[in-house]
Amino acid sequence: MKIGISLPVREFENDLGAIKEFAQTADELGYTHLRVPDQVLRPNSGHLHEPMMLLAYVAAVTERIELVPSVIVTPSRQTVLLAKQAAELDVLSGGRLRLGIGVGGSEAEYRSLGADFHTRGARIEEQIGLLKALWTQESVNFSGRWDEVEGAGLSPLPIQQPIPLWIGPSGVPVQRIRTRIGRHADGWFVLCSPEEFPGVSADIAAAARAAHREPAMIGAEAGGAVVGPREAEWRERVQGWREAGLTHLCLRTLGGNLEPQQHIIKMREIFAEVSEI
Repeated sequence: MKIGISLPVREFENDLGAIKEFAQTADELGYTHLRVPDQVLRPNSGHLHEPMMLLAYVAAVTERIELVPSVIVTPSRQTVLLAKQAAELDVLSGGRLRLGIGVGGSEAEYRSLGADFHTRGARIEEQIGLLKALWTQESVNFSGRWDEVEGAGLSPLPIQQPIPLWIGPSGVPVQRIRTRIGRHADGWFVLCSPEEFPGVSADIAAAARAAHREPAMIGAEAGGAVVGPREAEWRERVQGWREAGLTHLCLRTLGGNLEPQQHIIKMREIFAEVSEI
């Protein structure tokens, strides 16, 4: 199971020194991936950087760690522009991007971006096909309900062709999202409980087989807080998710009212422990 960590961007705010030190320390210690959340414009949501821009900065100051925006609210964004940004980030990072995508839940944000909140599920399924085509073909011909590309393509193409796409549902995903993951995704972000996970995973595997895909190739990543009210449980949760067969786990130093240096100290402490679990 690969162990990554979440970049505490809300706590760091505009402290670029702390962001750089945290990312570099995670890279040097051997965390496999670094996650950041997405937000463009939502009511009363607090301080949060745009993830693609932030990860371009992180790409320049790190060497090995995988970069994971999780998740980009894809139907609220222009598909071709997102494809270009992702391809560029993949090139700038040397092929280290894993793109989390999802439909989001803020109707206000969709409205502010001029996108239709109510068709977001159908649109993301169309977008997945176009994203993959744009990342693998020099010239694309695509005619869909929302997007149309005629005889054009991205240059440069990304290093990864295609860039891995991981779907982020909310809570326990409904059947349509389970099917979407099984048919189209390289992995999914687990927000359901350990007790609910086997049933969801079985449905995803069935959808993958129906699409002639190998279920074992679809990754799964959960998260776990290492500070705050549930701090005492994190070791047990790591072991439980490992036994459940997850491929990835993301640890979080968020929620404990830590100062920037305390986040970095805690990150070092838990990395030393997690390898022994």
